[in-house]
Order: sequence, then structure tokens, then C-alpha cells
Amino acid sequence: MACGRLLGVRKIYVIGIGAGDPDHLTLQAAKAIGRTDVFFLLDKGDTKESLIELRRRMLKAYARPSRRIAEGRDPDRDRTPADYEGTIANWRHRRSEVTEALIREHLLDEETGAFLVWGDPSLYDSTISILDEILARGETTFTYEVIPGVSSVSTLAAKHRIGLNRVGRPFQVTTGRRLAEQWPADVDDVIVMLDAHQTFGGVDAEGVDIYWGAYLGTEDELLISGPLAEVSDEIRRVRAEARERHGWIMDTYLLRRRDAG
Repeated sequence: MACGRLLGVRKIYVIGIGAGDPDHLTLQAAKAIGRTDVFFLLDKGDTKESLIELRRRMLKAYARPSRRIAEGRDPDRDRTPADYEGTIANWRHRRSEVTEALIREHLLDEETGAFLVWGDPSLYDSTISILDEILARGETTFTYEVIPGVSSVSTLAAKHRIGLNRVGRPFQVTTGRRLAEQWPADVDDVIVMLDAHQTFGGVDAEGVDIYWGAYLGTEDELLISGPLAEVSDEIRRVRAEARERHGWIMDTYLLRRRDAG
């Protein structure tokens, strides 16, 4: 959708706010927050207080005193479905209905709304596709603009002081679900997100290094790296202890074959 502003038209920002460090917020994102009238939040039910507090700090620092917050309940979904793609499509559709209701009720003509998206809106986030679905229905109109953010992937690389790619070679970002099926073909550097089952434990560890991070960019950040065969058990232990301590965990890792040159 075009980014221009037309008289009487509502506008929405999709703002990437980084992986967890308040300093990850870009100047572009801070300015967009300062221009926003209404912030839309979908409560997941199990949303963590520390992440909510980060958003509060950002709004206190950069938002208008008069800004409003509109909250909706994020629909539940099956976390272990037989039909994964069908389940996700259904969940996104239900999410779009909740989102559309919030926009119609709370965003007035010529006002600006915003969604604060963890990391970068282009990477494993559904906000863009949900807004496109709402516009395709034709019942609610607005323009929207995407503000890029610092992803957990780029944060992971920075914290470990590594490059994601090697000279002349590709890398791939995938999920634990897909890695469990097979190591991606013709790729020696694999970044894994959304892995609740520690799929790295089922990978052939011969000649593979891992660069793992959890709670990236936050005060609780954890980093472990080394040969997969040597640090796999340590990651499992540290991850389990952290999840027990905090009640939740978000982690990302890079698997790298050493013999790739």
C-alpha cells in the first residue's frame, strides 16, 4: 500500500522496535511513534511483563502525552496442529478480524495508528499480511507504512561478533520445524528461529558450530557458542533453567558447517 497521506484517510505505521534493547529503536521509528495517535496492542494472554514494560518505556520516551492505546485479545491457536499451514491461515484470518475491529473503532479519519512489532516486521511477523487481508476485504480503508527494525538475527550476529554469510556463499533463515525435516540443501549456514523443541539436538553435529542466543538485547541475554557436539547439552541446560526462571524464552541460533571454507 502506498505510503502517501491523503486528506481524510487514516494511516497506520508498522514499526519494528528491535529485539529487546531500547537503544535498538531507530530514529525513524522514534519519529513515527511521536506522530502516532493510537497504538494497537494484541494481548496474547501469556505476554510477558518485561516485554510489556519495554513498550511502556518506548511510549513514555517518544509518544505524545495524548496518545491512546487500543487493546484486543489475540486469538488462540493450536501449537501442535496436524495441518500447520491451514491452522496458521485460519489463525491469521481470525487475527485480522480482531485487528480490523480495533482499527474501525479507535482510529478516526486523518489519525495515525501504529503496531509495535518485535524485531523487524518483515521477518516472521504477520502484521503486514493481516493488514493486506483487511484492505482486500474492502470494508476498512487506510494507508500503511512499514518502519524496519533490528531483528533478533542481526542482533545474534552482532553479539557473537560474526557475519551471517561467508564469502560467495548463501545463508538461510528457517524454523525449527523445517530443520527437523532436513538441513536446507546447498547451504552451510542456517539461522533457526521459532524452535521450541531444540531441534539442533537432532542435527548431525560432525563439523558443525552453533552460535546461540536467548533474550537477545535484554538484561537477561544469554549467549553460548562452540562446536555443536560440545555445547549442545549446555544449551539445553541453560535454556531449561532460564525458561523455568522467567516462565518463557525466545531464542535464535546459527548452525555453521566448518568445512565449508
